[in-house]
Amino acid sequence: MVIAAPRPAGRDEVPVLDLSRLDRQDGIDALAAELKQACLNLGFFYVANHGVPDALHGGIFDAMRRYFALPLDERMKDLMDTRFKRGFMPHGLSHSPGFDPDLKESFELALDLPLDDPDVEKGRLLHGPNRWPAGHPWLRAVTEPYFHATMALGRRLLGIFAVSLDLDREYFETFCKKPMMHMRLFHYWPQPMTDSDLLFGVRPHSDLGMLTILNQDPIGGLELRRRDGEWVGAPYIPGTFIVNIGDLFRTWTNDVYVSTPHRVINRTGKERYSVPTFFCLDYDTPVSCLPSCLKAGEAPKYPTIRAGEYVESRLSQSYRDPDQLNAA
Repeated sequence: MVIAAPRPAGRDEVPVLDLSRLDRQDGIDALAAELKQACLNLGFFYVANHGVPDALHGGIFDAMRRYFALPLDERMKDLMDTRFKRGFMPHGLSHSPGFDPDLKESFELALDLPLDDPDVEKGRLLHGPNRWPAGHPWLRAVTEPYFHATMALGRRLLGIFAVSLDLDREYFETFCKKPMMHMRLFHYWPQPMTDSDLLFGVRPHSDLGMLTILNQDPIGGLELRRRDGEWVGAPYIPGTFIVNIGDLFRTWTNDVYVSTPHRVINRTGKERYSVPTFFCLDYDTPVSCLPSCLKAGEAPKYPTIRAGEYVESRLSQSYRDPDQLNAA
């Protein structure tokens, strides 16, 4: 049967955090308490007054619509390279076992690093130069400053996360010298209303890494699975980002902060656009259970792992080789 549209999530389930309160003396403690409750509940929350200029927050969608309106042959000139995972990802490359390919296409970028950077020379995933479309400089003109603005927002949020876990505000910032940032410009087609439970805009999943900062358009379509199994919609709230925690927080917190499965179903009959920025720490960051998350007599559930190794093992499962696309 066709998957029914869920009810919208309430503000008690997915709260809105007003980051302007960071400027007040007691602001971060109050925000950390709200964030902690959100992480214990659904692991999702909105942020308002986030500091990303309106021209970037909204303007990124104009650039995306313009880019994805280009002929497919033109965009295929920017086909994602297998080494650095940058560029255009056509429909069919984002695919998980047991599901049909996601009903979307994307343009991928990350922290822009030169070829002589030591981590690039080591061949580390997500380390390398971006691949900008030749002849379309307007995409880079908006996307690059937007990327850096969301990086700054991610760093601010990590300070609130640290306080929520009884750490110094700068604890995670120590591991942000060269963060593994990954941004995806998504274009979704309308969802065919079939009885298939294998076809989605994005199939049910949880995010890897530390946190995801999502800019969604008014179309909606993001759905979250509550702890009791009920699916709820994440409504569009103008001027906000919606943020969720990733799977690495399970290791940091011994399953105190647990990421939430979510999916995208575009039931509107219209094209949908969204921009997730996936924020993780430096590749060599040792991720292990924080002392503040261990109860008396409790042992860590997960071994220590480097952040980059974890992301690399997970992310490599999400892409099909572009060279094999036409053979599938």
